[in-house]
Amino acid sequence: MPSAAGLSTPTLNDHIPLLLHELANAFLHSSEASIPETLAHGTPPLHGLQRLHEGFQIDEVVAEYNILRCCIHDMAERHGLTLQGRPFHILNRVMDSAIGLAVQTFATQRALDIQQRRTDYLTFIAHDLRTPLNAVGLATKVLEDITKDEAPDSAAPRMVDILRRHVSHMNAMINKVLDENAHVQTEHGLQLQRRTLDFWPLVESLVYDLNPIAGTGSTKLLNLVPETLSVYADASLLRRVMQNLIANAIQHTPRGMVEINAANLENGGIECWIRDNGTGIAPERLQAVFEKFESDDTDSGGLGLGLAICKTFVEAHGGQVYVESKLGEGSTFRFTLPGPAEAG
Repeated sequence: MPSAAGLSTPTLNDHIPLLLHELANAFLHSSEASIPETLAHGTPPLHGLQRLHEGFQIDEVVAEYNILRCCIHDMAERHGLTLQGRPFHILNRVMDSAIGLAVQTFATQRALDIQQRRTDYLTFIAHDLRTPLNAVGLATKVLEDITKDEAPDSAAPRMVDILRRHVSHMNAMINKVLDENAHVQTEHGLQLQRRTLDFWPLVESLVYDLNPIAGTGSTKLLNLVPETLSVYADASLLRRVMQNLIANAIQHTPRGMVEINAANLENGGIECWIRDNGTGIAPERLQAVFEKFESDDTDSGGLGLGLAICKTFVEAHGGQVYVESKLGEGSTFRFTLPGPAEAG
């Protein structure tokens, strides 16, 4: 039928048979009061959710039901039936109730998704601030040791004390944000700003920034990324992925070595890996290391967000993340990123 040309198939067909069954029941039963209640447990809420997940706009959801309404009128006319009076009233009542429920579910879930993404993003930012702030804190301790023998009226000790207090205050604020958002779920709601960038300088800058943390455990950081290698990614998110993976390796590799390397893939993308010879991961924990709030006793009070952030950002790029580990021998974290052609 021409009126059906605007219907999306086969997804809409998942719901049409049941909706028609609900409509038939409304025609057969004299009571109309049960129509909204019946539909509330039927297909419209499911259809609204499905369309949201597939990227439809709310007006497109409404249009599908109105097109379906036209299809029903067309079928009635082809069979010599005229939908007037009570049948016309029931049809409109069912379709209008279905539209209302689908739109309500669609709009409510979209609002929840937006709120969830904002909360997640705030949590990720707060967590990522910890690593550079720890580096500032360690540098402050070094300055404190250097200036401790200076005269009491010297400005340097006072400035170091101010710096130390501000670091402590910022740590407290970050912990508050993380505590308040400790029960959010990770979702992929990121707007990527991809571009082609040189990978070696990005890694080298992180090695430089994280060396104070590595130095406290006599851990050596090696940037083995080829200097000619480029990557197509969101620079800010990629930096945060690398920062979390390197910091995680340092944390579990006291008096050891952390190697950062990468290579081109045949499909135009890259694979990067961070290998350490640290404590390793127990076999029973390997499947859960990328889950949010997954941490072990060595995480020093961390909430286990770092690797979950890495997984979220890598998968938002269309890549994948893996881990290989042997307890007592070390771990290798790998991730892939697609090239411009595959990333679209």
